[in-house]
Amino acid sequence: MRRAKISVIGAGNVGATTAHWCAAAELGDIVLLDIPATEGMPAGKALDLFQASPIMGFDAAINGSTDWAATAKSDVVVVTAGIARKPGMSRDDLLSTNAKIVGDCAAKIRDTSPEAVVIVVSNPLDAMVQRAFQVTGFPSARVIGQAGILDTARYRGFLAMELGVSVEDISAMLLGGHGDTMVPIPSCTSVGGIPVTQLIKPDRLEQIVSRTRTGGAEIVGLLKTGSAYYAPAAATAQMVEAVVRDKKRVVPCAVYCDREYGVGGYFVGVPVVLGSAGVEKIIELSLEPSERSALDHSIAAVKELVAAMNTLTGWKA
Repeated sequence: MRRAKISVIGAGNVGATTAHWCAAAELGDIVLLDIPATEGMPAGKALDLFQASPIMGFDAAINGSTDWAATAKSDVVVVTAGIARKPGMSRDDLLSTNAKIVGDCAAKIRDTSPEAVVIVVSNPLDAMVQRAFQVTGFPSARVIGQAGILDTARYRGFLAMELGVSVEDISAMLLGGHGDTMVPIPSCTSVGGIPVTQLIKPDRLEQIVSRTRTGGAEIVGLLKTGSAYYAPAAATAQMVEAVVRDKKRVVPCAVYCDREYGVGGYFVGVPVVLGSAGVEKIIELSLEPSERSALDHSIAAVKELVAAMNTLTGWKA
């Protein structure tokens, strides 16, 4: 049986760690690609990771390159390329630089792996996945943004810390844009099947929600010289697994919504069924009025961000 081919674009912390998680789970053969200016860096990281395989007991071909030809005919392409946030920098500050980088990557993916499912991780996420969709011209089902799984993991982690229970018993869902306007859904959050609203008072739950929204910035502030990568990479690997193993996972991802949730043609975080075809179904939830209002606010923020990006890039629909 042919192993899936997974290409990770960007061999920095997020990209290299994504390759690590994917290799350890034996999700497929991996290409780690970076720009020519990095010289032997992606090859060195790939060789180092491959040399871990006899110790950890996983089988995968792992190659590093600065040549896009090495990624040809990939089944999944993960885009982590772009500059990372620094202290005091918002995701929006990254817009201009990363729109160009992601646009260039999307053009190369279109030419080298026209049948791939593309998973975008670069920030600001909601705009960058829209950019990849614009440039590749791929069906929307095959262009997906990673954000919801990460945000939900942070939310679940903070809830588990608050209650002193296992993270495995926390089930949660978040919608909307990735960042300050994300929308945790209390009506879809439970602890061992118990609604979270029965276990945590509203004001304390809102404090946890607020910490979730700024979860990435909190890590940036602590690291001083970088941003989160273990959890973002793990979330990305979960998406890769859902595609290459056709898992039909129900997970929140940034996907193209038109009539769904009344979005009107933008990428926002919603629950989907994720499988070998990419987004196989968008699940529309019945939301409480307060949740619907928060989602509308988040959608408006995404539209504003995309409009700013389109102005910068000169994109016209």
